[in-house]
Amino acid sequence: MSDLADVLKISILGNESIHCGFHLLPYIFHTILTTLPSSTYVLITDTNLSRLYLSDITAAFEENAKKAGSKARFLVHEVQPGEGAKCRKVKEEIEDWMLDEKCTRDTVILAFGGGVIGDLTGFIAATFMRGVKFVQIPTTLLAMVDSAVGGKTAVDTPHGKNLIGAFWQPAYIFADLAFLTTLPPREVSNGMAEVVKTAAIWKDDDFALLESNADAISTAASTRLSAGSTLGRFESDRTEPQSLLLRVVTGSIYVKAHIVTIDERETGLRNLVNFGHTIGHAIEAVLTPQMLHGECVSVGIILEAEVARQLGVLSQVAVGRLTRALKAYNLPVSLSDPRITAIPASSQLSVDRLLDIMKIDKKNSGPAKKIVLLSRVGKTYEEKASVVQDDVIRKVLCEAATVISGIPTKSPITMATPGSKSISNRALVLAALGKGVCRVRNLLHSDDTAVMMNALAELKGAKFSWEDGGDTIVVEGGEGSLTVPEKGRHLYLGNAGTAARFLTTVCTIVNRTSPSTSNTIITGNARMKQRPIGPLVDALSENGASLSYLEGANCLPLEIGANGLRGGHIRLAASVSSQYVSSILLCAPYAQSEIKLELTGGQVISQPYIDMTIAMMAEFGIDVVRQKGANGELLDVYNIPKGVYTSPATYNVESDASSATYPLAIAAITGTTCTISNIGSSSLQGDARFAKEVLEPMGCQVEQTATATTVTGPPLGQLRALGNVDMEPMTDAFLTASVLAAIATLPPLAGREVEGLKKEGSRIYGIANQRVKECNRIKAMREELAKFGVETDEFDDGIIIFGKPLDQLKRGASIHCYDDHRVAMAFAVLSSVVEKTVIEEKRCVEKTWPNFWDDLQNKIGINVEGVELEQNHASTSAHPMSNGTSSTSQHPLFLIGMRGAGKTYIGRMAAQALGGEFTDADDVFAERTKLSVSDFVAQNDWAEFRRVEREILADMMAEKQGNHVIALGGGVVETPEARELLSQHVKSGGRVVYVTRELEEIEGYLDSIGSTATRPKWGEDFSAVFARRSPWYAACSSHEFYNTLEPLAGQSQAEHHHAMRAECERFFRFISGLITNRPDLSSGRPTSFLSLTFADIRPALAQMEELTEGADAVELRVDLLSKDGKAPSTPGLPSPAYVAKQLSTLRLVTPLPIVFSVRTKEQGGWASSTDDKAYLEMVRLGLRSACEYVDLEMAWPGALLEAVQKEKGGSAIIASWHDWTGKMKWDGSLVSDKYAQCAKYGDVVKIVGTAQSVVDNMALAQFVASKEANGKPFLAINMGGHGQLSRILNPVLTPVTHSALPSRAAPGQLTNREVLSGRHLMGLLPAKKFYLFGKPIAQSVSPLLHNTGFTTIGLPYEYGRYETDQTDDEVRRIISSPDFGGASVTIPLKLQIMDLLDSVSDDAKVIGAVNTIIPTSDSVGGTTKLHGDNTDWQAIREAAQAGLAGTQVTGLVIGAGGTCRAAIYALHQLGATSILLFNRTTANAESVAQSFPAEYGITVISSLDTLPAQPNVVISTVPGDSLSLSSGSGIPLPKTVLGGHGGVAIDLAYRPHKTALVQLAEETEGWTAVTGVEILCLQGFRQFELWTGKKAPGRKMREAVMQEYLKA
Repeated sequence: MSDLADVLKISILGNESIHCGFHLLPYIFHTILTTLPSSTYVLITDTNLSRLYLSDITAAFEENAKKAGSKARFLVHEVQPGEGAKCRKVKEEIEDWMLDEKCTRDTVILAFGGGVIGDLTGFIAATFMRGVKFVQIPTTLLAMVDSAVGGKTAVDTPHGKNLIGAFWQPAYIFADLAFLTTLPPREVSNGMAEVVKTAAIWKDDDFALLESNADAISTAASTRLSAGSTLGRFESDRTEPQSLLLRVVTGSIYVKAHIVTIDERETGLRNLVNFGHTIGHAIEAVLTPQMLHGECVSVGIILEAEVARQLGVLSQVAVGRLTRALKAYNLPVSLSDPRITAIPASSQLSVDRLLDIMKIDKKNSGPAKKIVLLSRVGKTYEEKASVVQDDVIRKVLCEAATVISGIPTKSPITMATPGSKSISNRALVLAALGKGVCRVRNLLHSDDTAVMMNALAELKGAKFSWEDGGDTIVVEGGEGSLTVPEKGRHLYLGNAGTAARFLTTVCTIVNRTSPSTSNTIITGNARMKQRPIGPLVDALSENGASLSYLEGANCLPLEIGANGLRGGHIRLAASVSSQYVSSILLCAPYAQSEIKLELTGGQVISQPYIDMTIAMMAEFGIDVVRQKGANGELLDVYNIPKGVYTSPATYNVESDASSATYPLAIAAITGTTCTISNIGSSSLQGDARFAKEVLEPMGCQVEQTATATTVTGPPLGQLRALGNVDMEPMTDAFLTASVLAAIATLPPLAGREVEGLKKEGSRIYGIANQRVKECNRIKAMREELAKFGVETDEFDDGIIIFGKPLDQLKRGASIHCYDDHRVAMAFAVLSSVVEKTVIEEKRCVEKTWPNFWDDLQNKIGINVEGVELEQNHASTSAHPMSNGTSSTSQHPLFLIGMRGAGKTYIGRMAAQALGGEFTDADDVFAERTKLSVSDFVAQNDWAEFRRVEREILADMMAEKQGNHVIALGGGVVETPEARELLSQHVKSGGRVVYVTRELEEIEGYLDSIGSTATRPKWGEDFSAVFARRSPWYAACSSHEFYNTLEPLAGQSQAEHHHAMRAECERFFRFISGLITNRPDLSSGRPTSFLSLTFADIRPALAQMEELTEGADAVELRVDLLSKDGKAPSTPGLPSPAYVAKQLSTLRLVTPLPIVFSVRTKEQGGWASSTDDKAYLEMVRLGLRSACEYVDLEMAWPGALLEAVQKEKGGSAIIASWHDWTGKMKWDGSLVSDKYAQCAKYGDVVKIVGTAQSVVDNMALAQFVASKEANGKPFLAINMGGHGQLSRILNPVLTPVTHSALPSRAAPGQLTNREVLSGRHLMGLLPAKKFYLFGKPIAQSVSPLLHNTGFTTIGLPYEYGRYETDQTDDEVRRIISSPDFGGASVTIPLKLQIMDLLDSVSDDAKVIGAVNTIIPTSDSVGGTTKLHGDNTDWQAIREAAQAGLAGTQVTGLVIGAGGTCRAAIYALHQLGATSILLFNRTTANAESVAQSFPAEYGITVISSLDTLPAQPNVVISTVPGDSLSLSSGSGIPLPKTVLGGHGGVAIDLAYRPHKTALVQLAEETEGWTAVTGVEILCLQGFRQFELWTGKKAPGRKMREAVMQEYLKA
């Protein structure tokens, strides 16, 4: 060892050139100067590291140079930090600088930095003077263990990363672990991913150290020492955590060095270090730079481990260990990790995208993908990457699964299920509290047990380690010694109900360590915060323990005081959950005095689980005595002695009996045989009775020994109904029984019948506790079984299922699992016999059986395929242990705001838009209390009213799901408790919308309707109430909807209502994640937005359609708005209320997406550049108002930028930088830095320069080209006259102006027509030809319609006719021509044309007609494909929607010709519950009806005189003169057809203009008439949009058509 430092040396390629230790700077320069003599040493680093270390580095060099007598020069070159420096341009700059400095071939180059610096410097060393010596001094953990070792050097190019480089070995690698202490914790975690990976493939002993000592290792890597301290430089003063860190890091380096030595050029063995990288690199390609390399590899490690598990070469134990180890270092293991889902690009993580990226992995051989497979921790399956088929990878990546129905190929099956969750959790608590070491075998490795172990470790209650490759967990008990977690650290339990209940009592026996840290906080995810824990908290509180609810009453999170379990007599209500009982039983020996536990509240639920707990306590040395009554009957009273558990040397966890029900049920439902080898009659678990008490009465043969259970099912379809069955001893198994009962149609056994119940009925009772599990399971089973057409009912503590013949069940159901493992596995059973069933949340099984889908295929013989759901990205492993948000579909949507704001009006339209129900909380209050609000307050008081109101709110949050819209009372925010409930609902992913109007408008509305007896008076001034509540409404809500109830100038009431409905649909579907309302920026079509420059937009509202012609979005320049209508002259912003009203009115006149921009003075606007609070408030208004785009200026501090990115919700961020000085050069470093910053925070990058000459546009184009590989939409333009060319070239959201605007938003801005004209002249927008095919078409106005649209926008397109009744050679020539833009198709070619198309939409397939041909460009090779669609039905739907008032639709279709199919399809898409079909030839109508699925609800009628239901949408598809209002000619049209409360009458006949149906509708009050020519226009508008990607200028197109049409 040196006298300068103790270092650990590692050999690579025959040289001990890797030196590791702490505080090595003196040692490093002594070694370099004495062994690598040179005239010049060049240090390359970045500006961040230079500020931290350059002075120390220079001092160390000078001191050691003096000692060595060296006169060498020491030169330093600094680059900008970040990946942008790793490029050919920077390399060239450094090389030129070195040549200028007269560096020669003896120069030694030192790379001081992370991977970017190391790769760049190494490549310079490899090529400078044909190769000079260099030294790696890595400063990040990732560089130390990965990029610095192995000699791979490279720079990035626009085509990809590391594509140009060389293998060039450094003379030395100095890994000074003291540098890690100045890294952000995230960077340390980033490197730990590589350390964990290396141990996983090579060193199982290091892996055991990593998983058992995560806190100590992380502490050593992140603890900053006092200035000047060199602690750890020598082994004698090295701390234990430092020694651990050094061991695992050097162990990782050793493996990399050993592999490089054997396979330097990466031909085989070296591929092993790419474990996790095949999938990880694909993820990184999408998420970079927001996600770091190690973070992406961490997710890749888990996914690739799951690939190995699916292939049967790796156990679930190993996957569980990998997951826990990575989580311990704060690394993501899931793409559902909030750190990933918060990134805009995460929406692009589709399975196909990831698989496509994986195609170019360098490990691949041709098209076959290669993945490094583990066989166990510390060993790979092969000493190389293995070929893996796409369908295997797809199955792992997909978030959903479909079970391929069929008979199990492995029958007769013999298998074991994973360890019991119930026993595993109890064993962990007992062993942790016990004395001695206990080796627990067959422990369930799942989310729940991981949560339990993490919590016990956090409480320092035990030490955990692993043996036998992880199959045995070694628990070193703490004898009840528990410590309060460090301040600020909470125990996060996810949705682990068992852990939550057990740990609630465990935390009461924690030892108080200091006054400042005397309480423990336990919390969970959104569902966990709804699951009850009140009876347990009440019992512990009454015993003297300190427990406080931090949010909603009776649920987590809880704050629990230490030393709180006093003992004595405890009374506990046990009718909800037996886990409350077990929680107290397990901890009772550690109370301050002996406990007598009395169970109250009626029948005790799930007694077998209580018996299980008592039996296990006895095995750990504590005997519980259950008292008996005078007659010897058992009482619900237990005496538990004080003591300390004594752990047995080994404890074998019994397999999970609940899980065993699924393979046994598959045998029952498929008529095959299955044996579960380790569950029998001697089991501790109540669910072990399932085979004898449920399956046997259903007709199965059951053989059960003490340790095994065998079930053989009856022939397929021969299951018996259960009749009456008590499942209280096995409540979790009721879901399995329910899916079997769904196809059980034979009568129950004698004695099991239920009076009044149909023979195929199964009545399951004793399962009330299943309403408060991971979800309300009774409700869940009813809702999901209904998708198969199965009828069900429910009662207080049970469910009734009416069996249905297998062949009558509906196919193709998509099952929502409510994040509940038992729901998913139960429906997997039913899926084995019902084809095309999709299980949406396949990963929820990880709670108890993580490898369920693998075992289903590998052990049972039922194949499983991956399914990618729409609008979702790839699936990932176990749910993250951090508090993430859930999908909005799991949460109800609440409306808050003042009375009179319009919550009911908005709420009803919102519910219709979401396809859900609307509830007024006042109605719920009246139903529950049997009093109006006013009467209740009069009889009680406001405080009691608020208490009940809050209780109802909590219930609705827990019970209602998804698309349920609930309007709350205006005063709900008056109590802190209710405000906290709403705030937590938002934090958990829920939506709370603040509906607001101007104060004067609300007061005026309330005055107009007068007083109401249902609501009490405020008792104070209205404005004071408004002022007090407004901040509360804002703080408790996620979004804000400004309600404009009065028609705008020039708008009729009907037009205003239609506009409000359209905006409600957009707003609520947008915030629910159902739509984005944004143009596709990756389609290749150029897009633009109109920059509004009005101080007040209201005078221009009538012009808005004309102003926005050709634009894809509208920019609202908030900083230009002014309440006085005058352009601003001093920096500032209008009030948020004024902006909200401007935005609301704009929404009512344009459906285009809004770009919400707040431009500061520094960036060319009028907002203050220094008032960050005002800026942030205004940007948040844009986000809360559900703007599709929100501009975010990069000039603001990082904290503000991060806050906006975190809160963005569904809005896309345009990260912008504007240079008005002209100093920014497109080939300089500043623009690269700004691009990296914009890419980090934005979904769209916007950089605007100022052109000094036309040449600047060329530099811009080159810079844009260099960023194409990043895949992020890039808006790059130059301002000024010289910059106009850049606006023409820019394809992404070009800002445009209009001649009618008061000013241009920026110098050089062009109109949309000018941009398109320029693109056409430059060949970027070629001329296209469009056609109408069919016969006769000579009189068609379609050419006029579309040519008007093309001319209006400025597109160089032409629409003509080709009349034919055959798809002849000319049609084929036209559609294959390079200038073919699209076509309309009419009779008689709507069916024939399909043969010439590459694809046809599902809509057109159902209708059986194509009326639109759209050419599309294939992403692979750029070839053109022809796609067919049908816009007729879309026009019918739009026309009907415009005239309906949101009521339930009943339709009448007249005629059974070809067009009727589009009408029927449109009605079905409108949600029609009943469709009446009339035709003079009834047989033709019957034929049409039979061709549609039964759920369309089509009823054929033979007469229009008497209708079985009153329609509110009537559609005529017969020729215009066929219907008659008078008898004796045509089809008589009775006036009663248009009865009821009004509706919409649509006649599809082109002529006459006023058909009989149209005339009748115009004469009938409440009915809206829609003519055939209007339908032609509407379907044409949709065609126009499909062809051009632009919104059709409908007003001008319609006017042109009507002018021509009415001439005839």
